[in-house]
Amino acid sequence: MDIQSTLQALQDTSVATFIRESGSAFPALESVHVIGIALVFGTIAVVDLRLLGVASHRRSALRLIQDLLPFTWVAFVACVITGLLMFAANATTYAENTAFLCKMGVLLLAGLNMGVFHLGVFRRIAEWDTTLTPPSQARVAGFSSLALWAGVVFLGRWIAFL
Repeated sequence: MDIQSTLQALQDTSVATFIRESGSAFPALESVHVIGIALVFGTIAVVDLRLLGVASHRRSALRLIQDLLPFTWVAFVACVITGLLMFAANATTYAENTAFLCKMGVLLLAGLNMGVFHLGVFRRIAEWDTTLTPPSQARVAGFSSLALWAGVVFLGRWIAFL
């Protein structure tokens, strides 16, 4: 079975058909998706601004990450679920949408950036946790994260227009 057949089979499922043909299912999923993205981007932005040395100077970076990470993950899971359901409703169309494909690529890069941060400079957070200006690797990770997540939001809005 080739990818086009697989996408068509996904799009032909009863759940996908319901979402596509219902007057309210897709807009409801999209609303939850947008709220989730706002929470993901908002919580990540607070941490990234701390990593840049711009905000939350009175709070340790580790404490800020620990406090916000649960909210970020819950919102991210909600986005994944709603995103997969919306994708299923129009899988063949989304698979050919340049903005969608770019969004998925930028999302992957954001995940890689997070992985590099957590496997690198985050392991030495005790050394710089309370300093006003974090080390350059942390600032690069924070700036990259902000730029990548802004790209995810920007491309997500463009999906409907391409």
